[in-house]
Amino acid sequence: MLMLAFLITGTLIVTSTLMAQKAVAPPMAQETITELMSKDLAGFPGKEVLMYTVEFPPGFSSPVHRHNAQVSVYMLEGSVVMQVRGGKEVTLRPGQSFYEDPNDIHVVSRNASSTKSARFLVFLIHKKGAPLVIPAK
Repeated sequence: MLMLAFLITGTLIVTSTLMAQKAVAPPMAQETITELMSKDLAGFPGKEVLMYTVEFPPGFSSPVHRHNAQVSVYMLEGSVVMQVRGGKEVTLRPGQSFYEDPNDIHVVSRNASSTKSARFLVFLIHKKGAPLVIPAK
């Protein structure tokens, strides 16, 4: 009986410690995407135009990816560091823009600040129904 009590107590201690660690660990910050517009592209069957804003929380960095689309970015607030494979790294500030062609691999996409959010407008033309982001290496 004493052994059973020790076993139950030990299990409760381990379980509550793990639960406390899980509760203390901050959730991974994610980007926020807000769709503004989605329209079929006149004269180009199967293509669509999307417009949305993206907000990067402080310190956020997205993994290497591509869009398989024509992508134009316009900075609204804060600053982000962008780079496509083979291109040079640039830091965008409000009023500046960035372009990605359908074959570009986006190797750097991060908030330049560890304390302030960054927000930008994206205008994208792609195949309707295709994924917006494709993981790349």
